[in-house]
Amino acid sequence: MAVDYTVIVVYLAGMLAMGWWGMRRARSKSDFLVAGRRLGPVMYSGTMAAIVLGGASTIGGVGLGYQYGLSGAWMVFTIGLGLLALSVFFSARIARLKVYTVSEMLDLRYGGRAGVISGVVMWAYTLMLAVTSTIAYATIFDVLFDMNRTVAIVLGGSIVVAYSTLGGMWSITLTDMVQFVVKTIGVLLLLLPIAVVKAGGFGEMKAKLPTGYFDPLGIGGETIFTYVLIYTFGMLIGQDIWQRVFTAGSDRTAKWGGTVAGTYCLGYALAGAVIGTAAKVLYPNLGSADDAFATIVKDELPVGVRGLVLAAALAAVMSTSSGALIACATVANNDIWSKLRGAVRRDAGEEQHDEVRGNRAFILVMGVAVIVTAIALNNVVEALTVAYNLLVGGLLVPILGGLLWKRGTAQGALASVAVGGLAVVGLMATYGILANEPVYYGLLSSLVAYVTVSLATPATDAAVLAAWRERLAGRGAPELASEPVAAHQ
Repeated sequence: MAVDYTVIVVYLAGMLAMGWWGMRRARSKSDFLVAGRRLGPVMYSGTMAAIVLGGASTIGGVGLGYQYGLSGAWMVFTIGLGLLALSVFFSARIARLKVYTVSEMLDLRYGGRAGVISGVVMWAYTLMLAVTSTIAYATIFDVLFDMNRTVAIVLGGSIVVAYSTLGGMWSITLTDMVQFVVKTIGVLLLLLPIAVVKAGGFGEMKAKLPTGYFDPLGIGGETIFTYVLIYTFGMLIGQDIWQRVFTAGSDRTAKWGGTVAGTYCLGYALAGAVIGTAAKVLYPNLGSADDAFATIVKDELPVGVRGLVLAAALAAVMSTSSGALIACATVANNDIWSKLRGAVRRDAGEEQHDEVRGNRAFILVMGVAVIVTAIALNNVVEALTVAYNLLVGGLLVPILGGLLWKRGTAQGALASVAVGGLAVVGLMATYGILANEPVYYGLLSSLVAYVTVSLATPATDAAVLAAWRERLAGRGAPELASEPVAAHQ
């Protein structure tokens, strides 16, 4: 295992080195939070694919393949569909807004009164997303070093917190690009063909497994529908995803770079399901489907290759963890703390310096909170389900409504967030966290509240809508993004 250990240690050291290098480029708020809004198509595509394909997509995707066969691809497939929909229909408009958070977009659209409550919901989502990724370190480091769970979480989490705190989005972008390459080589080019060959090829796999393993809808229609609601729609509105859209250097980059990343996700989904199916042939009686990835890597891959594939799994976890962490810190600082304290803006030069330092401090604090929470929790699936149920049930309707329906009002948006969020929490308590009903009924109640209250209240002020249309067209003033509607109040 010495060679495998060397590969992993070199990889981790490289992540920290890139964090240090990124720190030298993060000189303004824009640099630190959105990489200066100047990524080209290659880096944008790679980093976008890296953040959406995390540990759940890699380890969990293989586990679903082990359990259901080829139809286990649906979870990651719906993530890819969501990214494609976001890129084709919304990303250009989102990038032109020149904001930093989803809540700032809601403030722009509705007149500055929807930000704090939506920020709290988005903060809870990004926090739980970062926690689920951090928990996954325990699985990987257990395979590598037979490490204690708490020590593994602290080690993996500390590395992510370190490079994220140092350079912000520039560090995360650079590390994500490396992680994208490592995942592509490790999972698609090495593990996938080796797993199929070890299982005897597709002919042998079909002969040894029930026919249901090769039914594209074998996982069940209701499950697929739930995945679409949670993951496809979740991709449309998550702060972690939008913050990457904000890094695009142009509308074209946001649209076509995201389309390439979404297409890559579809292939990654199928690869994970095939690897899991091969693992079912090789190890038909594993205690847990989530052990399939680690088992096939540990037992079937040669020295060196095993280290690279485990580095790929680590890359998958780190990319999602770092993206969720900076999103969590950005929301906490810009949408909650800054508004609650009512800080007075300083002159531009002092503010840029202070805001970089302030956002860096928030990443550090949120990172510690994520590590502590990850140590306290055990169930990754439940934590991820809570995160996406809150996101979709509470924020999908007011965000898409703001983009698509000009009659939507601030009162309707606030009612939608409150009713949808409370309904999801209450229904999870009633039906159970993993039940489908919370997101179904929560989303429906959010929609009813949004439409009803919007129609019952005065339309949004014409000046606010005019400013909103100017920003959608890319003609607004980016320097006003942190207080987008002050001129109209």
